[in-house]
Amino acid sequence: MTRTDYPAGMDSVQPLTAQEFEQFRQLAHQTFGLDLKPGKEELVTARLRKLVRRGGFHRFQDYYRSVLQDRTGEGLRALIDALATNHTSFLREPDHFQFLRDRIIPDMGARETIEVWSAACSTGEEVWTLAMTLNEAAPGRRIRIAASDISGKALRWAQGGVYSPERCRSMPPAWLSRYFVAEGRPPLSYGVVPQLRAQVAFRRINLLESYSWEQSFPVIFCRNVMIYFDNATQQRVVDGLTHCLEPGGYLFVGHAESLTRITHSLEFVRPAVYRKAGRGRRWIR
Repeated sequence: MTRTDYPAGMDSVQPLTAQEFEQFRQLAHQTFGLDLKPGKEELVTARLRKLVRRGGFHRFQDYYRSVLQDRTGEGLRALIDALATNHTSFLREPDHFQFLRDRIIPDMGARETIEVWSAACSTGEEVWTLAMTLNEAAPGRRIRIAASDISGKALRWAQGGVYSPERCRSMPPAWLSRYFVAEGRPPLSYGVVPQLRAQVAFRRINLLESYSWEQSFPVIFCRNVMIYFDNATQQRVVDGLTHCLEPGGYLFVGHAESLTRITHSLEFVRPAVYRKAGRGRRWIR
């Protein structure tokens, strides 16, 4: 019997030990800021067991060691994909998109290009909601959306732009017919139209590592990711996001998130919406 050949129903992977959990906890925190608090042992076991089996290992310790020794980085990226939470939906926290449409877009004046960064885009529902909102609110304007995430798996899904009917239920029917193409009868899935695809550029970014853009952004969405970070990590992430905002630009975070426990220079606008001091030449009023 080889190390990967086990009778059906027999689990070859030994239970996760407290020491192994602590090793994965520290690795996740150091590499992408995830704060795995005590009590998350079952979550780590469930999400990593498949990778342990795939590598032919009997123990989580052996898999952990293989990740550290993998100079290609593929092992670490697979671990990140497994541990990252990618829960999202179309029009999630809809008041954010209404505020963007009703308050921010009119305040931008006649700038030719509207640029937005979705800094933790997950599987893409936020990105395409932003694209639809901007096209509705600013018809005829050039729309450019930068979309990034640490998970390569989530980015591939987002870039594919194909979603099941169940995932599209929260979308207004007019948007679904205007911005998506149904595949199958009855529809088995919906694909984003080429017009929207052309407005989005995807890029893998770890918000804890060094990154840069050719331009600053008037609007950045970074929602429902900092709830997984401790205060020190939140500080690093917000500092980086603030640097990428143009003067007068807006940062959106999730409604379950707050910046009250960290030091920052942003002005509170309304719950989960902050603004950078100053006003660039492309803002009116």
